[in-house]
Amino acid sequence: MEISRKLRSNGTVLAAVALLTTVVASGLTGCSGDESDSRSGRPPSADSGRPAALKRYYEQKLSWRECGVPGFQCATLRAPLDYDRPDLAEDLRLAVARKKATGPGERIGSLLVNPGGPGGSAIGYLQGYAGIGYPAPVRARYDMVAMDPRGVARSEPVRCLTDKEMDAYTQTDQTPDDASEVAGLTAAYKKFAAGCEKRSGEVLGHVSTVEAARDMDLLRAALGDKRLTYVGASYGTFLGATYAELYPDRVGRLVLDGAMDPTLSAERTNRDQTGGFQTAFTAFAEDCVDRDDCPLGTRSPDDAGKRLGALFARLDRDPVPTDDGRRELGEALATTGVIAAMYDEGSWQQLRAALRSATAGDGGPLLQLADLYYEREDGKYANLMYANPAVNCLDLPPAFRTPEDVKAALPAFRKTSPAFGEGLAWASLNCAYWPVPATGKPHRIEARGAAPILVVGTTRDPATPYVWAQSLATQLSSATLLTYDGDGHTAYGRGSDCIDNAINAYLLDGTPPADAKRCT
Repeated sequence: MEISRKLRSNGTVLAAVALLTTVVASGLTGCSGDESDSRSGRPPSADSGRPAALKRYYEQKLSWRECGVPGFQCATLRAPLDYDRPDLAEDLRLAVARKKATGPGERIGSLLVNPGGPGGSAIGYLQGYAGIGYPAPVRARYDMVAMDPRGVARSEPVRCLTDKEMDAYTQTDQTPDDASEVAGLTAAYKKFAAGCEKRSGEVLGHVSTVEAARDMDLLRAALGDKRLTYVGASYGTFLGATYAELYPDRVGRLVLDGAMDPTLSAERTNRDQTGGFQTAFTAFAEDCVDRDDCPLGTRSPDDAGKRLGALFARLDRDPVPTDDGRRELGEALATTGVIAAMYDEGSWQQLRAALRSATAGDGGPLLQLADLYYEREDGKYANLMYANPAVNCLDLPPAFRTPEDVKAALPAFRKTSPAFGEGLAWASLNCAYWPVPATGKPHRIEARGAAPILVVGTTRDPATPYVWAQSLATQLSSATLLTYDGDGHTAYGRGSDCIDNAINAYLLDGTPPADAKRCT
């Protein structure tokens, strides 16, 4: 599943900054075949034919079967673990699901969906939302399809910690006050990384966005589609843009909703997203202080921010009990719970109630928000928390390499977000201890020669700031920018008929809206 359909979140504060939907832009990794440059990662174009070493993957047939969810079928796609050595490395088995076009109307083809993360289960998103909740005219004419990317959910999932260890990890102090607490935080990052290396093996070095995009092309071929039609949200926009860069002549209709900016470094990406959360909190605070029951006072948004900071500081000193007898609510989990509610203004009422409870000494409701964010249910964690840093730490070099680097950056992060800046700055240190070196780097994605691509941005998006959508739309040579003037993460299916009608028309007719179209 993708938490963004519950709370518009999908990621983790401690395991990777920018979490919920952050992906830090990936450069190109190696590929196989004599016709390509193994350092650029750019495979040969469709016109030049497929590399011989990949022929068996491109010619595979999917064997569809019932998979326990009425109306949906499942299959398995084979992909090479290492595209540089497809004949030497083992195969990965990637999970695929679909819901066939319902009609009426002529079937257009397959529509692949991805909810973001990185690490969100595309199959969970398909079965829980897209396959039943996307507009009926779209579902009528497309087979709705999803594939869990490599390392995610049902597709050779990355593993790192036991559930008990993960409970301890999520409670680690993210705002260290002294050398001892800094040592505790770095020790937690090192233990997490070592656990991933131990439990995930070779897969850990082959879960980059470039490799996932190459898997998407294998799936496109196995589905029998000449071009890829795709809706990607949040990190899914980076995955879609990467596909367009690798295979511009195979691009069909691509919707990139809640766009990432691939030109940014990890530090800049994390700082920008920190600012996005601050923007969302300001919108929440402006709404809250106008209400008599606001737990952060009724004076001003600035005052509300100071009161939130005071609550965090108190929870840092003295955690409060929850209905889970094994876990108290400290600053780390409280911050996660607040951030979770920033993804969708529909969660603001729940957040107000949770903050009232925490202020009164009951941390249970705010812990529930944090658990949704972390995809923790019945004491068990989904794979999202592990896949997220695994992809992020491959896609870009670390934001920071030492605690001293973080300390130097703290003033800029605090200025960007008084509420969240310090914690998210320290969270940006996690990739410094990753056991696999990064394979990507920041770069422009132009995808010259691609069919028209639709980029969608929300003006007060907390996780993928609107400026990222503006930037990606200017980079992609064939892009049109569609703007939602509102709150929350991503725009499609959030209740704006203007947005939905524009995207539906593009998917059904291939005609993007007028560039710079705005909806409220």
